[in-house]
Amino acid sequence: MTSTAALFTSTAAALVALTSLTTATASATTPATSATRPCPESALKITASALTPQHPDVLRISATNRTTTPCVIDRIPTVTFGDLDGAAQPDPPTESAPYRLAPGATAYATVRTVTGRPSPSTRTVDYITVAADPAHHGRRFDAAALGAPTGIRVWSPTTTWWRPSAG
Repeated sequence: MTSTAALFTSTAAALVALTSLTTATASATTPATSATRPCPESALKITASALTPQHPDVLRISATNRTTTPCVIDRIPTVTFGDLDGAAQPDPPTESAPYRLAPGATAYATVRTVTGRPSPSTRTVDYITVAADPAHHGRRFDAAALGAPTGIRVWSPTTTWWRPSAG
C-alpha cells in the first residue's frame, strides 16, 4: 500500500469514527426520533400542583416516564377544565410534535388558568384533567387538591411546552 493510500484509509477511518460518535451524541439529546415509541398512559406518572398559594391561577404539571425505555409524548400538554370545551392553548403557539422522555425522566410545564385580565365571562370549574398526549384520557385533579377549595378560575388558559426542568 502506498503512503497516500494508507493516509487516505486512516483518514476515512477517523471520519467514520467521528461521524459515529457525533451521531450517538446527537441521538441522546434530540427531542424525539421516529424509532421511539409513544409512551403508554399507564407508563406515566402525571402530577399537578399550585405554584404558590399567592398564585392560585398558575399550576405546575409534570409527566414522568416510569419505564426502562425511552418513549414520546406530545410536546404540548393537554389540559382541560371541568366540563368546559377546549384545552389550554400552547404559549408560545406551536403545532403538535413528539417530545422524548428518557427512562425515569420528568417533563414539566406551567399552566395559567387565567391569562390577562379576568373577564366577566371567567368561569369556575371543580377540576382539571392533565394528559401528556391528546390520545390519553389524562389524570383528574380536584380544585381543593390544587389549593382552590372554591374552584379553579378559567379565562383564556395557556400552557407552556414540556421542558426538562421545573424552572
